[in-house]
Amino acid sequence: MEGNRFIIKPGIRRSVVLHYFIVVFLTMLILQIIFSVFVRSYYYDTISNYLESHAANSMKYYKTYTSILADENSERWLPELHSYFNIDNAEVQILDKEGKVLYTSSSFPVLEKVQTSDFLVAANNAKIERWIGKVPETGETVMSVSAPLLANGNVSYVLRMTTSLEAANSKIMSIIMLSILISIAVLLIIFLISVGLADSIVKPINEITIVSAQMAKGKFQVRAKEGYKYELGDLARTLNYMAKEIVKSNQLKNDFISSISHELRTPLTGIKGWSETLLLGNMNQVDEETKLGLNIISKETDRLIGLVEELLDFSKLQQNRLQLNWQPLSLYKLLQETLFQVRMKAEQKQISLTLNDDVTNSDSDEQLNGDANRLKQVFLNLVDNAIKFSPEKSRIEVRLKQTHTHYEVRIIDSGIGISKEHLTKVMDKFYQVNPEHGGTGLGLAITDEIVKVHGGEMSIVSEQGKGTTVIVDLPLNYVPPARVAEDEE
Repeated sequence: MEGNRFIIKPGIRRSVVLHYFIVVFLTMLILQIIFSVFVRSYYYDTISNYLESHAANSMKYYKTYTSILADENSERWLPELHSYFNIDNAEVQILDKEGKVLYTSSSFPVLEKVQTSDFLVAANNAKIERWIGKVPETGETVMSVSAPLLANGNVSYVLRMTTSLEAANSKIMSIIMLSILISIAVLLIIFLISVGLADSIVKPINEITIVSAQMAKGKFQVRAKEGYKYELGDLARTLNYMAKEIVKSNQLKNDFISSISHELRTPLTGIKGWSETLLLGNMNQVDEETKLGLNIISKETDRLIGLVEELLDFSKLQQNRLQLNWQPLSLYKLLQETLFQVRMKAEQKQISLTLNDDVTNSDSDEQLNGDANRLKQVFLNLVDNAIKFSPEKSRIEVRLKQTHTHYEVRIIDSGIGISKEHLTKVMDKFYQVNPEHGGTGLGLAITDEIVKVHGGEMSIVSEQGKGTTVIVDLPLNYVPPARVAEDEE
């Protein structure tokens, strides 16, 4: 059993356990009160019935005795009658109608008159009555039963029997404490059962929640268990059906992107080829406007080919079919080559490009395992973005740092920056901060995916008007998982 199994956190689990426990607790409390009253009544009634039965027999005996003697007011027979009235475990008293104790089985004389309710009812109403109270001198709880001794229908004396209830109370308390312990044990069992019941409800919900969270992140290949009962089973099946439909929809989208990309690649390549041929040919007799148009054709064709390549890369990444050529490489050299390729573009805006490294033996370092072309694609895209959104005569700095387990590459510019509103979405697929700049909105999304394929992470820190820093973290000696490769077409 897990250590945190009984930590009841806010949620459905705690609500189920709490409500179930409260209902049972209140039921047990009511039963406990009823049981305690019943036990007390049972013991007290048993003692009372015993004393009242003896009192009734004593009344009959006195009536018969006085009728034979025909001397109902004489006290001379009381000692003999008193000995007959004695009963075990009780003090027996004979009182006159004023409450004065004439005889008692106790060795302690009683000087004060008795005026308890049982005596008054017996003396005035000629009925047997019970009284429960405490002895003022000792504080002991006692029960008294008083019965009228009748002669010719009149009360001559009152027979009063008093017994201690301390032993009975002790027995009652023992029984009640035992019942409380049993109730606590029952409540503990109920608590364990309620936790198990709550887990049977909450555990499937948590599992479905985890699966739905993974689906929300785009992992539509995961599936929820469908073996749950009732509504939870329906929910799991509905969630799985939704995931299947999304996968099917994504597959159609990816097939469309792949198909249209292949269809566009061939004519675009032809256009570019012929435009370059025309430009390289004898253009002496072609006016300047025609030359300008041909240059635009070539330039726009390059842009379209780039868009198609982005769509192809995106399609393969989505289908987990991007083919990579894994080999040891020097990240420092790769960054040098990247900056060399974009240096001409940076010089056109008079932007300074610098590479600062904190890597041991940079020139011969080959601890990074990856696809050189794809990683170069990552850094070309990031540096190209930095140049595109940086002002003239500014500076772009690329910093390379090595730790025991990772490489960290920072591309730092002082360009226009990204607002907080766009920063959280800038790496989403097809998202464009400014649609007027053109493009598919896939550049950073593809870059992020390629970094993830290499076991790394990419993050962006930016403040509008103050520049942007892109951080790429790549692990050393990364071993890629088995992937489905697709031959380049």
